[in-house]
Amino acid sequence: MIDHPVISADGHIDLNVLPADLFTSAAASRLRARVPHVIDIDGVPTWVAEDDVVMARVGGVSSTGRPYVRGGSHRLDRMADAGLYADLAAGILRPAVPELRLADQDRDGIVAEVLYGILGAAEAIADPALAIETCRVFNDWLSEFCASAPDRFAGIAVLPSASPEAAAAELHRAATLPGLRGGELALRHDMVPLWRDDWDPVWKAGHDTGIPVHLHTIGPPIDVSQTRNQRQIRSWTAVYLTTFQVRVMDHVSAIIFSGVLERFPGLRIVLGESGIGWLPYLLERMDLEWDEQFHDLDLTMPPSGYWRRQMAATFQIDPAGLVAAERIGVTNIMWGNDFPHGDGVWPDSHEAIERQCTGIDPDVRRRVFYENARDLYGLAEAQP
Repeated sequence: MIDHPVISADGHIDLNVLPADLFTSAAASRLRARVPHVIDIDGVPTWVAEDDVVMARVGGVSSTGRPYVRGGSHRLDRMADAGLYADLAAGILRPAVPELRLADQDRDGIVAEVLYGILGAAEAIADPALAIETCRVFNDWLSEFCASAPDRFAGIAVLPSASPEAAAAELHRAATLPGLRGGELALRHDMVPLWRDDWDPVWKAGHDTGIPVHLHTIGPPIDVSQTRNQRQIRSWTAVYLTTFQVRVMDHVSAIIFSGVLERFPGLRIVLGESGIGWLPYLLERMDLEWDEQFHDLDLTMPPSGYWRRQMAATFQIDPAGLVAAERIGVTNIMWGNDFPHGDGVWPDSHEAIERQCTGIDPDVRRRVFYENARDLYGLAEAQP
């Protein structure tokens, strides 16, 4: 039985549930025809940007808005039973309406929530100026959304990743906006590697402002060109969904071995929806490599020390990681229900927590499922 409050450190407000006129009503006039907007494609309201680059269907499942089909996923069926997809189909965009979102989190026993937004937009928009404007408009909207319930919502601003300088500038701006408690460097597959010092403006901005920089998993590029039939597509999809979190190893290693955390000791970095079970191996492997042959990298302590001092990761279901919490760092782990994504655990979060916490020390549970997120994001103490 859970005897403490629960905070979800990973939730989403995706493009497919946003107001259709959000960007066109607030963007600079010279960009309004090209920022994300909704058009009809074969009878389906669809988000597009630039020269009609398709980004997502309105409503539907997860960030792409794909149609819900009963029986394809137990988790999606549970969300459908809670009326989410019927409401989305009727134009009731529950995840992006504060009072409706609060009701959904109350139903799930969640006292506060950390909100990421418009994942994938960085990849879909090629024009850097357009990406910067899209992030600005969304962050202003997210600030207003979160400020409506500051004890319940902590917003993570989206940072444009085509330009480190632009990302740093937006992080500084976000730090002044009510309701925003961090910034997400929007990952894209063609971006400059994180081990390059090109990114120092972003890391310095995080150090100077004191708000965490987030990296949310996006997985490998979607490419089924090597598949020949539906069976192979399903196999590829299973591989993708099984391994996408482990690929975050590259980002952790790049950040630590590049000396970012040595140069900017006030910087905090959070890995969104990365899972945690792979961390003990990575931390031990980094320490081994550093000790054997990489002392010339000017790190003043083993790599695992930087992890424990300045980084954190979130998960939904990861019993192997919870068992190894002491090896990872009890204060470096946070849980999230991933609402409203289909690989999350809403509306059954408490059941999912109980199922993976057998034998876990109660003090560890309280840290991981409540206190760590409360402390990192400066959320109010939950009232009994």
